[in-house]
Formats: sequence, structure tokens, C-alpha cells
Amino acid sequence: MKDAATVDSAQAAHLREELVARLVDDKTIVSPGVEEAMLAVPRERFAPGTPLEEVYHPYNAVITKTDGSGVQLSSVSAPQIQAMMLEQARLRPGHRVLEIGSGGYNAALIAEIVGPSGEVTTVDIDPEVTDRTRSLLPENGYDRVRVITADAESGIPEHGPYDRIIVTVGTWDIPPGWVENLAEEGRLVVPLRMRNLTRSIGFAKAEDRLVGDSAHVCGFVPMQGAGEHRETLLLVNGTEEIGLRFDDETPADPQRLDNAVRTPRAETWTGATALLQEPIGVLQLYLATHLPGFCTMAVDPELDTGLVAPSNRRSSMAAVAGGDFAYLATRRTPDDTSVEYGVHAFGPGSEAFAETVAEHVRAWHRDQRGGPGPRIEVFPASTPAERLTGEAVITKRHCRITFSWPPASDQGRGQVFPPTSTQGE
Repeated sequence: MKDAATVDSAQAAHLREELVARLVDDKTIVSPGVEEAMLAVPRERFAPGTPLEEVYHPYNAVITKTDGSGVQLSSVSAPQIQAMMLEQARLRPGHRVLEIGSGGYNAALIAEIVGPSGEVTTVDIDPEVTDRTRSLLPENGYDRVRVITADAESGIPEHGPYDRIIVTVGTWDIPPGWVENLAEEGRLVVPLRMRNLTRSIGFAKAEDRLVGDSAHVCGFVPMQGAGEHRETLLLVNGTEEIGLRFDDETPADPQRLDNAVRTPRAETWTGATALLQEPIGVLQLYLATHLPGFCTMAVDPELDTGLVAPSNRRSSMAAVAGGDFAYLATRRTPDDTSVEYGVHAFGPGSEAFAETVAEHVRAWHRDQRGGPGPRIEVFPASTPAERLTGEAVITKRHCRITFSWPPASDQGRGQVFPPTSTQGE
């Protein structure tokens, strides 16, 4: 598909080969189609002006647009994330594909895989992004890709149904239009935010729901337009030093947390350990689906007075119950190869709440560590509770997400999480 007149530089070709070899080696790329596409498409052409070493860094995105405050509005996602999602999509030649969130490079990769018998539509709400995409794709030989400027909250039904829909912006919900736009036995790959945690989930369309069969930790620029959803920030001591972020349910009476950190800190240690670089994505999701009031805590480094002592000040797992709040902490084990999880809690019931959170951590360690993670399914928001599967439910505006947690020894159910978040986060 590439224009013969546009020839890769030797350095770019070398870096591209190195990148693909690395992603094959770490098992992000597992199919010939994705490997061949990433070797064929010149990524640097879709990030003009960016140094080649940055363009071909396997785990870093290239930011292409920010607002006046420095908030990222558009990017070329990291190669590892793009390859991972393409593998989740299970693309085949001849597929009709809708990409929600545009930029050009990922659409070119999709076009390479589905081939001339396939069809690719890429849509973005931002006309600056689509203008850029309309220029870059034909310049690099991908003029068959359809580029649309629109809010895709209701899908793009005029060019469907789609065998695959790949969403490349972080979304808080799954609107019904996306499901309706999917062909029978179609697949949706979406970076879905659930209680502050984002997972790229590969869903298969079933009769009355979506059934997840893969999930990976990821991060994306958030969706704009009708599907935009802002998190709630709660300041627990009246200043911006300590903030609790809620993405779904929020405390009914947040004033009860005022000055909670001024009470004596309760501290308990769980006996649950993790290796220093062991992924903890399953622990994060386990607590998010078992602890009412789950949130994440961030500490402003410029205002930090030491009132709290999390291992990761940028984002720590936390929870709220009434006038109490708690967060996870870690300490090195005596052999210095692992960390032990502990809980710090504040408020009038801090000791009991610390033990409640600790028991959930111990349950993860006992029953889920090293396991397949949960089975995730999505139902329409109108689905009655008695028809829902799973042990935990998160209700959004358009859908209800259920989680079933098989034992760690049950590898035949649910999906395996290979998350990249490591201990201490």
C-alpha cells in the first residue's frame, strides 16, 4: 500500500525492525498479520518532526495536541499499546473496521491487515485531528481509509455493520450505538474506565451482552463530546495536598471526611507480599470490585507535609467508608526481594476500616494472586439485576458491567490479565 516514491530512511527502517522484534520477543505481537503491518507502515510519517528515537520507543506515546493547560488531547499511542489492541481485535483480511479516535497511523496498520478486500473507517470529534489524518493517510498510500469528523457516541451506522470496532480513546461507558453497529459475532476493543482503572478489553458480541476475553492495563487520552465523563476530586483535608479521585460512585456525605487525616493513623500489615516487579493489575481490579468507596489517592509533591505516606504518591489504591478513609502502603521484606502490603487508615473508625481493607488484600493473595483475573461482561443498563451474572456490578449510564472471580487455580474460565502495573502503584 505504500507509495513507492516515499522511501524509508535506513535509520527509520532499522528502528522499526528493532521495535517489532522487541514486541515479538515480549509476546505483545503474536500474529503474522500484526507483525507484518508494523513492519510495513512508516510510523515516523504520522509523527512528523518527532525524533526517530521517540517515534520508535516501544512504550511511549507521541503527543500531537495539548490544550492551553498542557492536558493531552490527541496522541499517537505507544507501539506496544497499538500492537496489543490489534491482537485483541483479531483482525482478518476482508474485515470492515471502525476506529473511534483518529490520527492516521493506527488506521494504516488496520488497513494493512484487512487488505484491499477490507474497509476501514476512522472517526474523530476534533476537526484538527481529522484534517491531519486526511492529509497523512493519502500521502502515505492509504487513500482507501474513510475519515469522518463526528462525535461517535452513537456510532457511525451508515458504514456498518462492522466486524470490528476499535476505540482508541479512554471511555467511561459503552453506548448502545457501538454494540448495535457491530456485526453478529463482531468484536469491540475498548479502553474502559472502571473506578479509576483503565483496561483495554476485548469483547465478543453475544446475544444480549458483550463477553470479555482479554484485558490489559493501559492509559488513553479521555473521550470528548457526549461520552465525556469527568472524575470527582475530593480534598480530604481542605487543601490540595491530598486528593481522592472517584470515577464512578462518590461518597454520599463527603463532609464527613473533613480533617480525617488529623486523627491518629491506624496501621495494619497484611502478610500479603508481591515481588518488586510483579504485576498488580489483578489486585487493583479486585479491590475496585470488592471495596465500596474504592478510589485512588494522589499527593501533591509541592504541598506534601507527610500526613500520609503511600508508596506511590501519584496514584495509590484507596477507599472511603463514611468518615473514614484508607490507602495501601508497602514495606520491603527482610530478604529485600518483595514488598508486604499494609493499610493506613484515618477517621473515627480507622482501626476497623484498616482491617476490612486488609482482609480484602489477604483474600486476593490467597485466592487470586497469579490467577486469570475476572470474567467481565457488559449488559444494557436496563437489564434487571436477576439477569446479571457475576459477583460485582458497576452501573454506568448506558451499561452495567459485571465481574466474576474464578479461583486462581481455574485457568479455564475468565481471561488472563498480563497487566503492566507493578507493585507499589
